[in-house]
Amino acid sequence: MRPLLFLATSLLFGLLASPSLAQPSTLPRGVVDHFFLSSDGVRLHYIEAGPPDAHTLVFVPGWTMPAWIWMPQIQAFARRYHVVAFDPRGQGDSAVPASGYEPVRRGRDVAELISHLDSQPVVVIGWSLGVLDTLAAIHVAGDRLLAGLVLVDNSVGEEPPPPPYRPARPRAGPPPSHAEAMKRFIRGMFHRTPPPAYLERLTQASLHTPEAASRSLLAYPVPRSYWKEAVYTTKVPVLYVIRPRWVAQGENLVRNRPNTEMDVFNDAGHALFVDEPARFNSVTEAFLRKHVWP
Repeated sequence: MRPLLFLATSLLFGLLASPSLAQPSTLPRGVVDHFFLSSDGVRLHYIEAGPPDAHTLVFVPGWTMPAWIWMPQIQAFARRYHVVAFDPRGQGDSAVPASGYEPVRRGRDVAELISHLDSQPVVVIGWSLGVLDTLAAIHVAGDRLLAGLVLVDNSVGEEPPPPPYRPARPRAGPPPSHAEAMKRFIRGMFHRTPPPAYLERLTQASLHTPEAASRSLLAYPVPRSYWKEAVYTTKVPVLYVIRPRWVAQGENLVRNRPNTEMDVFNDAGHALFVDEPARFNSVTEAFLRKHVWP
């Protein structure tokens, strides 16, 4: 986004500056728990806030993450929108079934949540693995119940493939336990380190996903073209919010797909909406008002 345009949207939507991070043990006032059963009988959890008759935003978190990681967005957008944040199977407060940790089932879970809400077409905001689960939902159910997409910091299968990660030099001694590896992963998601209590709560939430399931979620057995086909099949507006790692894909997406915008966060970590919540909220609100619900 151009600096002057970003400044204008920041001023216009300054009311969406983030509240403080959620407290460890309770949901903030006005945010409520709900459950529904998936078609394969799994009890899935989501949290909800805002006026029920308003336009609906559905937030889908990333790998092993809980719905409440979106709390800076839930509290801000609930002033104007009906906001739902999802705990995918095996994550957050959802049940932990033995199976279903692959794209078709996870996509079906997202589609069934949207259908369960019985809302007008919704905007889905997916982050990291939530991007892939959202695109899988399009393969499963089409885009009839979608009004728009906000895809946050993951590949969408466009060219070029992302550069490979360079693993850190191995530390001396035995490999870390799963719990220690998750702790390190979560610390690494942020450019601006949150308080220790928040990091500990997020680490404990991530460990709700069994280690075997977490590994399955990192090995979706589909080609890159699966994700690209989904994002090009739908004609709804798309906002691609990314770090520099995905810029080349974003440039091609904007060039080749009408009704698409890109915004790059140069100084944020993978959880960029937690690192820079006010900016993320403003960029998203501007997109909603301009392209989805003028």
